[in-house]
Amino acid sequence: MPHSLPTILVLPGGGYSHLAPHEGEPVAAWLRSIGWNARVVEYPVATKHPGPLLAIQSEIAKERAAGATTVGVFGFSAGGHLAGHAAVAPIAKPDERPDFVVLGYPVVSMTSPTHVGSRENLIGLDANALLREDTSLELLVTPATPPMFIWHTAADEPVPVAEHSYPLAAALAAAGVRHELHVFPDGEHGLGLAEGSSAEAWQPLCEMWLNSLR
Repeated sequence: MPHSLPTILVLPGGGYSHLAPHEGEPVAAWLRSIGWNARVVEYPVATKHPGPLLAIQSEIAKERAAGATTVGVFGFSAGGHLAGHAAVAPIAKPDERPDFVVLGYPVVSMTSPTHVGSRENLIGLDANALLREDTSLELLVTPATPPMFIWHTAADEPVPVAEHSYPLAAALAAAGVRHELHVFPDGEHGLGLAEGSSAEAWQPLCEMWLNSLR
């Protein structure tokens, strides 16, 4: 059934090995509560690049074909890497690229030594330098990259903000891409909605940012 509501596709994290339930339907339900059409995409895991990327590009195109005027992607951790990859992939048809992305504590760099699990599952630990660079979001940003909202915590140990969200934000700034980056002092990796923690403030900040895109 055709729809014209702006749509957000939610990509849970899980290190490209599984999909974390708390980063899926609860987030989609929150997005629906603030006026967005939202659904969780169960993208393929334990699948080498470009399998996951092709899957989300296909889902974005499917939403546009169904009549969605705007399609955003919201990903956490490894799902954040995938959401960001959809936004910056150099080879994509116009209907496969999102209009904006929201990233929660995303894995960004495949050249960084951190979050080996995501790298192992997506490209393999023996991936050469070129493949690692081709899947590092901060190296793929251009002035045509869609707007991004990013949030992270300074206390995140598995995916350190200094090696992931900061380099991405710096690349977005250098390319003149509209973006917001919020880094909260406390909170471990994988907070999801972050209810009950200081990082829960990402929700109203994100809602304001999303409303500014309408």
